[in-house]
Amino acid sequence: MDAGRATSSKLNAPLRLGLAVGFVGAALLLSLLLRDSFGNPAWFFFPAAVMGTTWFGGRGPGWLAVVISTLAVQYFFVPPLGSFGVTPHDLPYFASFIFCEIVANRLIAWRKRIEDALRRARDELEIRVSERTAELKDANAALLARMEEQRQTEEALQVARTDLTRVARITTIGELTASIAHEVNQPLAAVVANADACVAWLGLEEPNLPEARAAASRAVQGATRASEVITRIRSLIRKGGPEREQVQLNHVIEETIAMVASQAARSDVSVAAELEADLPEVVGDRIQLQQVVLNLMMNAIEAMTGVTDRERRLTLRSELREGSQVCIAVRDEGVGIKPDTMTRLFEPFFTTRAQGIGMGLAISRSIVEAHGGRLWAESVPGQGTEFQFTLPRLEGAGA
Repeated sequence: MDAGRATSSKLNAPLRLGLAVGFVGAALLLSLLLRDSFGNPAWFFFPAAVMGTTWFGGRGPGWLAVVISTLAVQYFFVPPLGSFGVTPHDLPYFASFIFCEIVANRLIAWRKRIEDALRRARDELEIRVSERTAELKDANAALLARMEEQRQTEEALQVARTDLTRVARITTIGELTASIAHEVNQPLAAVVANADACVAWLGLEEPNLPEARAAASRAVQGATRASEVITRIRSLIRKGGPEREQVQLNHVIEETIAMVASQAARSDVSVAAELEADLPEVVGDRIQLQQVVLNLMMNAIEAMTGVTDRERRLTLRSELREGSQVCIAVRDEGVGIKPDTMTRLFEPFFTTRAQGIGMGLAISRSIVEAHGGRLWAESVPGQGTEFQFTLPRLEGAGA
């Protein structure tokens, strides 16, 4: 039926008017042929002709079918037959017939109009859905491209961050060159002294084997200590991505204190550690976390170079807060930080040191935040500064 309506909508006016004549003519022929068998079938066929004409031809041809049907019924089926007159007796029936045809025409025209409107609405909706689908596909493709671009940018940023972190570590190690040389020189000097003692004990007329064995053992210990110092330095400057492992921050602090001990001594700074016993472990990159502590300690030593009226004291503290956060604090007795400087303290490339590059604190905060923690500073001008950072404890680790 949809195909028939689509075809009829393309018919021109003469053909649609011809539909009225054709349908009414067919109704008249059938009514005349079946009149002897069914009495007066015109009451059925002519309304059907009106409905068919209205459906396929429209309202105008439908009204023409009503007029032709009325005349045909009046002439062939309403007494007196063969004329257009109507007897008073048959007038009500004839009027009812005309009313039925008019109602049929109006109803079919109304339904046709509604269905045409619905079809147009459906077609418009399909067009809008198609257009919207195309827009969504384009938007989705653009979003996927943007996400891929962002992923590539994040990967490039991570590579750059890793390289920059390594550069900062090497810069810090460069500042500690004298301390590193001292750390390595001490065990090496002990190795030489103990080796000489061992040779001397063995060179006696009666070799003293226990003393020679003890001297050799001390030489081995010194060599092992020197190797450990070199291993720590190589691990700090090696190139590579972050590694996740269980880290005991107290051990990290102790190793870092040993690393900067000579630098602190030359700057007349005493280092004190107030470490909570049985501190829970955290999960993270040991070398990166050691870099954070190292940066904060070096900054603290630098902050106290101009202090002359009180003891230059560097304090490191570890504790468990609120049962889930491991907190590390590095406090100096330096000149403090001005409020206007405090607001820019963690900005990249911002530094108050003449030879600083301004990346130590920015990288330190980035490392701490990448580990799920937070780094901040508290300072009172003229009374020193305390840097603190927290990290989530390892789940299931006992306090």
